Amino acid sequence: MASEGRDGDAGTAPGAGTHPDAVAAAVAARPAGGESVRIDSWIWSVRLVKTRSMGATACRGGHVRVNGERVKPAYAVRVGDEVRLRQAGGRERIVLVKRLIRKRVGAPVAAECYVDNSPPPPPREAVAPIAVRDRGAGRPTKRDRRELDRLRGLAAGDAEPDRP
Repeated sequence: MASEGRDGDAGTAPGAGTHPDAVAAAVAARPAGGESVRIDSWIWSVRLVKTRSMGATACRGGHVRVNGERVKPAYAVRVGDEVRLRQAGGRERIVLVKRLIRKRVGAPVAAECYVDNSPPPPPREAVAPIAVRDRGAGRPTKRDRRELDRLRGLAAGDAEPDRP
């Protein structure tokens, strides 16, 4: 029986595309029957945040909602819950919980633990580039400011209204 699990045929669906050891790791990371998983731990284990403490901070800051309600880091997440996570840059991830895991696993296995219903990220062209000056360059000169205004599309007379 132990050899069946290592060969990979037992417990994996045909064409699943994941390594049998990875599936075994996900099964091992699953909580025991009847146990729950904290929301900060779950969003870390499925790789929505980099660290568990970042997940807890996001919960405390109101960036994590489960079924439309703001939750604390110790909230017990269940299968079927909708988790909304607001990330840096204003992007919101909307995921539906498929499987509970407690330990961090590989990215392909973690992706099987939720259904991603997030809107696609905005195209790179839609995000305006930020003017960055070299470190130590000092304040911009009048000529630099005029060039920046020209790049931004502001005419020289648009900065101040005309006075009579």
